[in-house]
Amino acid sequence: MTVLAVMMAVLAGPAAARSSATRSAAARSTATRSADANAQQAPTLGQLALKEQERRKALKAAGKVLSPQDLPKAPPPASPATSSTPATPVVAKDPAADQKAAAKPEDQKDEAWWRQRMAQVREELRRNEMFAEALQTRVNALTNDFASRDDPYQRARVAEDRQKAMAEFDRVRTDVELQKKKMTDIEDEARRAGVPPGWLR
Repeated sequence: MTVLAVMMAVLAGPAAARSSATRSAAARSTATRSADANAQQAPTLGQLALKEQERRKALKAAGKVLSPQDLPKAPPPASPATSSTPATPVVAKDPAADQKAAAKPEDQKDEAWWRQRMAQVREELRRNEMFAEALQTRVNALTNDFASRDDPYQRARVAEDRQKAMAEFDRVRTDVELQKKKMTDIEDEARRAGVPPGWLR
């Protein structure tokens, strides 16, 4: 019994204590019966292990394992010296045909290829610009935080964080400029290749 139950029993007298004890005993009895019912419904760990073992045995019986004896025999390879067929002459390859074959993937630069290439660069540029904006906001917040601190230790920590954020901001800003240059280069390349401007949108 809890301390509160003991105090209630003392104040209420012996009759109240007996009724409280009777109620708690009934609750324990109900809990025990429900636990027993759950235990009877759920299989034990041993029962589950036996079921799994039977399932695995059934799988082994259903499948067949192949051995090297079950495979068909392959004919032995013919030796080159005893071959009765004449050797095929080696044909010299035409360098112009090689250039045409190499140029074929280059010809695959269709509208979808140009659109995908430009979309990738635009997506990288958009991501870097968003990151640069977030870093600029962080630098501004750290600058304000630095100005509002009086404790030299806290100011030093804020200044260090601000320097790191500024260095990252400079790196991202450089990436943004590189992405813009890459977009311009792709547009120039497309113009030289005679690609319609609509393919790059």
